[in-house]
Amino acid sequence: MKNNIISMNCCTRILLVLVLLLGSWASDVLAERVRPLLMEGKKTLYQKVLAKPDSQLYVAPGREDDRKDVVPFSVFYVYAIKTMGKIKWMQLGSDSHGTLSGWMPESSLVKWTQGLTVAFRNPEGHDRVLLFKSKDKLAELINQHDVSKYEKYYKAATNGSVSENSPIIAVQPATHVDIMKDFYLMPILQHEDIFLENEQATMLQVTTVPLKPRKEAIVNPSAESPATATKTDGFKAGVVFVIDSTLSMGPYIDRTRQAVRDIYQGLAAEQAGGHLSFGLIAYRDNTRVKPGLGYLARTFATLEQGQNADTFFAQVNAVKAARVSSKDFSEDAYAGVKQALDTVDWQNLDARYIVLITDAGARKSDDPLSSTKLSAEMLNKLTRDQGVALTVLHLLTPQGKKNHASAAKQYRTLSDFPGIGDLYFGVPTGDVKGFGQVIDALTQQISKQVKIAAFSYKTSVAGAQPLVAQKAKAAPEKSSELDELQSKISKLGYALQMQYLQKQDGNKVPDVFNAWLLDHDFRNPERSTLEIRVLLTRDQLSDLYSVLKELLGAFEKGLISPRNFIEDVKTLAAKISRDPEQLKASAEDGNLVSMGLMQEYIEDLPYQSDVMKLSLDDWESWPVKRQVMFVHKLEEKMAYYRALHDHTDLWISPGGGAVTGSSVFALALEMLP
Repeated sequence: MKNNIISMNCCTRILLVLVLLLGSWASDVLAERVRPLLMEGKKTLYQKVLAKPDSQLYVAPGREDDRKDVVPFSVFYVYAIKTMGKIKWMQLGSDSHGTLSGWMPESSLVKWTQGLTVAFRNPEGHDRVLLFKSKDKLAELINQHDVSKYEKYYKAATNGSVSENSPIIAVQPATHVDIMKDFYLMPILQHEDIFLENEQATMLQVTTVPLKPRKEAIVNPSAESPATATKTDGFKAGVVFVIDSTLSMGPYIDRTRQAVRDIYQGLAAEQAGGHLSFGLIAYRDNTRVKPGLGYLARTFATLEQGQNADTFFAQVNAVKAARVSSKDFSEDAYAGVKQALDTVDWQNLDARYIVLITDAGARKSDDPLSSTKLSAEMLNKLTRDQGVALTVLHLLTPQGKKNHASAAKQYRTLSDFPGIGDLYFGVPTGDVKGFGQVIDALTQQISKQVKIAAFSYKTSVAGAQPLVAQKAKAAPEKSSELDELQSKISKLGYALQMQYLQKQDGNKVPDVFNAWLLDHDFRNPERSTLEIRVLLTRDQLSDLYSVLKELLGAFEKGLISPRNFIEDVKTLAAKISRDPEQLKASAEDGNLVSMGLMQEYIEDLPYQSDVMKLSLDDWESWPVKRQVMFVHKLEEKMAYYRALHDHTDLWISPGGGAVTGSSVFALALEMLP
């Protein structure tokens, strides 16, 4: 009997092993059957598509009785293609592991061969981008460098007089369409490198995909809006002062209050109080090492409270300078700016300003006392993401003389605004009277711009003119610098006003169509006309942060070699550019280089992040200081990822509703690892 039991047990075990083997084989076969279709010429990259707005998913091709709406810009993998009559259908899945979603007609989808998309740069002061029907006509124009023909095309496009036989299909809108406010995608379908005079440029075939359908299609988006008598009194602006409130700042705090009081009186006199509001945030330094400072950063008045003068001053009259000094001369200025970005409600504002007032440099990202771990560059990127213009008034007091140069460098980077330059002003000697003249000039100019935007009647965009900067009295040796700052603020205000007018007129990115364009200015080849971005979901950004953090931790602990570290970071950047959905697998599947697949991922990408071009030889040729700077730069980007992830107001939920892990953001290419 015992032998029989043993024999039965052996048979049972053999049968179990066979079942497991057969089950594993069956699973492999099944997995093989439901793999997505590969891209042509690729071994591991799958075909992907992007759902256009107003698309629907069918349970089966042509099944009109069983379909559902699809969230715009949803990314799908293609599992099968089937033609029924004249319609080509695609079977789609939400991932590459066999999770099938349904069928959609090809006409509702956009080819999505990579995660890259492009956005128009602000055309202010430059030519707008021409969109061509075919690559050949664009290449012909570039190769011949026919300026007269280009000018003919450009004039017709911007005048709205494009003929039917013209090679031009559309032109970039006259004013900047901010992708952060009016979300759209322009996926790259094809590309070809070309030389524009002596500059290397790229011709791109793109598809324009606006999130919101237009009331009127802009096949010829060049025609300017006609002059009307519609009052643009919806224009609203907010100014948040971020003030250093450490021991030496008492007189400047008082003088800022006085400047704001004068502006409130002027707004009340002209019944413009509802169009401009003020907020105030005070900051000091790390309270862990100096508890007597009381706080790191504190919001004394929000923009909502600042809509009314009495409410504003009831809040900010409590702002006093600290009674103790901080550990050293630098303060945590970035904590104050980040508090303004994090806690102030910037929604529904057409113009957004932060005015930083300080007499000291800011804690750098590698400073142990820095609370944000952000650099000036990363914090500047965060302010631009939120559409905020940041001005710095730097008090050049004798006590901080040794700190002036390094602080000015920080603040010029922090206050840089695309197309305008830095909005930095150093107040000579920190003179309170001179500071008063500067703060008066700045606040009065912003106030004047808001009143003009709010109460002027619409004119055509072509007829509108920039505001003339009003000269203010200042120290003679600094008058030219103040004039320059005012000129920049004037240009900024004009750009915001035009952006608002354009928004009212509905001038947006054209509806869905394919076109060829050039990524550099034809008449100014050194100027790039496009921003290159990567579409990520909030969950994917979280994955990027986690994987990069793990890589940096392992490298700094000596657990991985420089070769593997560089290859892993390159792998990470390549996967983000190609297929962000694969980020989770980065720590599990080995790196693409060892698998011999890196070239497959990057060989036909039109743009690459800097790290993709980095080799081990490059790394080994660098001095230690540069290697440390490279690693530190990655840490700064991680701080930016963390801040961006937490800013829910920056994320777009294409299907509407609350921000979730599926909400999207178009990350600038230079922000990749």
